[in-house]
Amino acid sequence: MTELPVILGLFMAALYLPLTSAAPSWPRSFVKTVPLLAFAFAAYQQGASAYLVAGLFLSALGDFGLSRDGDGPFLYGLSAFALAHLLYILHFLTLSGAPIYEAFSTAPIPALVLVGLMVSTELWLATHTGHLQWPVRLYVIIIGVMGLCALALPFGWTVIGAGLFIVSDVILAISLFRMSDTYHHRFKAGYAIWGFYIAGQLLILLGGLAA
Repeated sequence: MTELPVILGLFMAALYLPLTSAAPSWPRSFVKTVPLLAFAFAAYQQGASAYLVAGLFLSALGDFGLSRDGDGPFLYGLSAFALAHLLYILHFLTLSGAPIYEAFSTAPIPALVLVGLMVSTELWLATHTGHLQWPVRLYVIIIGVMGLCALALPFGWTVIGAGLFIVSDVILAISLFRMSDTYHHRFKAGYAIWGFYIAGQLLILLGGLAA
């Protein structure tokens, strides 16, 4: 039975792919929100960690927020994803049973690269976010800590999934704050964001179920 909601989620995710660059609409928001709701239901059905179930559910709320137009829905979506990452942090810490700084022992190079990426956002991202500067900064810190917690785990689906999630968010940040609306590769960025995001969330789900 667990396979059915996962298959539904992947089907709806594929259905959303050509809509990544479409104008906001209620049908588009519905299609975008269903995949993570289905993943959350699959995790719940399998008796996965409450942190994982809630993180997936909040991600669905974040997807809905980012599917709408305007600063209000964007901040709603950003807040939902920030909370989802906090729950993933708790989920990963529970799985590893190790402190965050263990990442610098288990995977020192990826951990240092991640910290470098977080610091670099002050140069290429924060100064371009206007009045959203501090919410974006806080989000960068939270997702960075989430990545470090994942790196404290043995290499596997969860680690890869967290990495893909971060890649998706980096491309999203570039698309939102550094690309013009008329940039000819913008639609390709939408495909990449969604593809990396869904793959990342699916692997985090599979890693949680395996644990």
